[in-house]
Amino acid sequence: MKNIGRKIAKFFSDIGNAVVKGDIFVKLSLLIMGAGYFGRKQYIKGIITTIFQAAAALFTVIVAIPYISKFSTLGTVEREMVFNIDTMKNEVNNYDHSFKILLFGMIGIIAIVVFVFLYLWNIIKVRELQILSQRGKHINSFREDVRALLNQKFHITLLFFPFLGITLFTIIPLLVMIMVAFTNYDQNHMPPSSLFTWVGFNNFKQLFTSTISVTFGYSFTKILIWTLIWAFFATFTTYIGGILLAMLINDKKTKAKKLWRTLFIIAIAVPQFVTLLLVRNFFADLGIVNTICSKIGLTDFLKTIGLVKDSLTYIPFLSDPNWAKVMIILINMWIGIPYLMLIATGVLMNIPADLKESAKIDGANGIQIFFKITMPYMLFVTGPYLVTSFVANINNFNVIYLLTQDVFVTHNQYLANSNAKETDLLVTWLYRLTQEYYNYKMASVIGIVVFIICATFTLFAFNSMIKGDKEEEFQ
Repeated sequence: MKNIGRKIAKFFSDIGNAVVKGDIFVKLSLLIMGAGYFGRKQYIKGIITTIFQAAAALFTVIVAIPYISKFSTLGTVEREMVFNIDTMKNEVNNYDHSFKILLFGMIGIIAIVVFVFLYLWNIIKVRELQILSQRGKHINSFREDVRALLNQKFHITLLFFPFLGITLFTIIPLLVMIMVAFTNYDQNHMPPSSLFTWVGFNNFKQLFTSTISVTFGYSFTKILIWTLIWAFFATFTTYIGGILLAMLINDKKTKAKKLWRTLFIIAIAVPQFVTLLLVRNFFADLGIVNTICSKIGLTDFLKTIGLVKDSLTYIPFLSDPNWAKVMIILINMWIGIPYLMLIATGVLMNIPADLKESAKIDGANGIQIFFKITMPYMLFVTGPYLVTSFVANINNFNVIYLLTQDVFVTHNQYLANSNAKETDLLVTWLYRLTQEYYNYKMASVIGIVVFIICATFTLFAFNSMIKGDKEEEFQ
């Protein structure tokens, strides 16, 4: 933070020096950005910066200011039909569109901030050109600058387009989502027919409130707990299962290793959504699995031990909350373990054989070697993957949604009031709120919470669990 503060202080100090000590061309750059370049006979740079200034001014006047002026209210004129005396017809009035005001107002503010920064930075650059000119040093021409961007500074050229893409398709949508969380944008305030406005932290308060009519607090607690339980078991069952399966296949006593690997790789080759939809049909209340279980008497046996209600003629694999959660974890193991097997196979083959041989000579058995050598090495190599896998499972939309959509129906009225289900993760709840119930304000709040949870866990994991240099232990 101190370094950032120093850089900011130096930036403004350089601007002050440029304005005070700069010559006439530097001072004219305060009015026309290209003046400093024209004064040094860098005409192409001068034309480009002047055109940029003119374009920024036009954008500010035509686009930014009209939307920014309404940004504080997000619009006041609602859409309605007005009778036009001249045309003798009902016409739509000149109404405000809250979402456009939010989006373009934010883009306008960002654009103005960027322009102000480039405007101030330009003053520093033309002052540097003045110093070079006074000292009789060479000033690069436009062609030389272009050549430098294609050679010495090619990394800057390459990073420009990815940075632009991230800004347009990641940062701006993320900022829009954050701002929507502070509005009342929902089905009752849907533009263009209606307006929405700022409500401050009311939506955040609602997320942690539980009353008879507002049950988001109750739903959020239950779904958050299930999300974390799911992420833990989905990550570690596939992780441990993949390692054990890889060890089993790689064991010297195992025959037809290529055949076994091929069979499990097929599970990866089949698109995940196809597998999940097929499995959902297999385990449906009237699916083939229930038919087989009924014929062999398993359904009746589960009734006698209390795992299935007497009123049911099937096993509610995906229609009962408790059964569904267990089945989702088990089905995810079928999908995830083969992929982890491939990763583990590559890592296990790189474990130094000397370590295992030394352990055997010292009298260690297979279990001790596994916990003292194999697992520490696996965690050392695949630790970052384990962290990202946990975060990915928090946001694992496919498995939950495809297995439970149109199959699981909640009977919990408190969850139903919040448009949630027992099997929902935070991400599927967010999706349901937006796509089915158009409750964008609460979906945005949940999105912010999911981001905070994932970011906090990731930072903690990388700084506390994976830091350090352990390479010497495995040499």
